[in-house]
Amino acid sequence: MSVTMTGEKANPIPNLITGLRLVAGMVMFLLLATVAGGVYFVSPMTSDTDTLNSLTRLAFYAFVIAAITDFFDGYLARKMKAETSWGAILDPIADKILVCGTILGLFSLGPQPEIALPAAIILFREFAVSALREAAAGKNFKIPVSLLAKWKTTFQLVALGAQLLVQSWSAFNLDVSYLTAFNAIAFWLMWAAALITLWTGIAYFRAARKSL
Repeated sequence: MSVTMTGEKANPIPNLITGLRLVAGMVMFLLLATVAGGVYFVSPMTSDTDTLNSLTRLAFYAFVIAAITDFFDGYLARKMKAETSWGAILDPIADKILVCGTILGLFSLGPQPEIALPAAIILFREFAVSALREAAAGKNFKIPVSLLAKWKTTFQLVALGAQLLVQSWSAFNLDVSYLTAFNAIAFWLMWAAALITLWTGIAYFRAARKSL
């Protein structure tokens, strides 16, 4: 969402959906942090397994809701011709809160050595590109966005959703015999998302270097 509407007031629904993603991402992280014992004023109330499982399931549902809104806000903004400057600012912020919040939430649940490197690649790239965009805005030029970069967040959310489901496996009472296979799939999805994220980050820096 990058076009400023002039004249009549833009339809607020797309921005409200983006706001929902932002809130759902924060709620998801707080729920995972509570399960991990990081929310001290709530943790004493969540010592029983049933409550912890309920919170874990709620965190997963919040993630799914947030991930779905990533498609609908942009689609509706284009469909309703309601693309706004505010939406263009809020959309990437909501994406980064959801992605970074999920990664931090996963690591709050315990050591995740198998995904530490791809998770670090995703985090480093997101912060680096954000800094690059800020520097570019200060010099009044816009970095072109490739098609792959537009789908980058979708790849990240699929991979992180798979990792979150692995951590929620027992909370959903899923068949343990399938866990090893699904864990392997989630692992490779994470690496695929990290490599796509890294590639698009390199493309951004190349484009910025040409513009500068």
